[in-house]
Amino acid sequence: VQLQASGGGSAQAGNSLRLSCTASGRTFGWYTMNWFRQGPGKEREFVAAISWSAGTTDYADSLKGRFIISRDNAKNTMFLQMNSLKPEDTAVYYCAVCVSPRCDYGVNYWGKGTLVTVSS
Repeated sequence: VQLQASGGGSAQAGNSLRLSCTASGRTFGWYTMNWFRQGPGKEREFVAAISWSAGTTDYADSLKGRFIISRDNAKNTMFLQMNSLKPEDTAVYYCAVCVSPRCDYGVNYWGKGTLVTVSS
């Protein structure tokens, strides 16, 4: 299984970026696709999740209303639309696949991260 994240880059505060994560190697009918991030000097934290089959979403409370997670099952791709970016959103963003809510019981597959840098 491979997870390929893309879409990171630099943005000004207030602008938007859209991340993508494409999965290959198997189907994920009963899995949850997740985004995590790790900012400079910070621990990795949960960002958002979407169930592959039903499309049910979950967000970190602090990001609700600014970030939107979605998926395209036909393309095995998950997206993270990040709006009204803030400097504190600067982080490496990782996609992950797991079977438990917010991957509390572990991550089955990690993708390589994509760096997002937000300047004020």
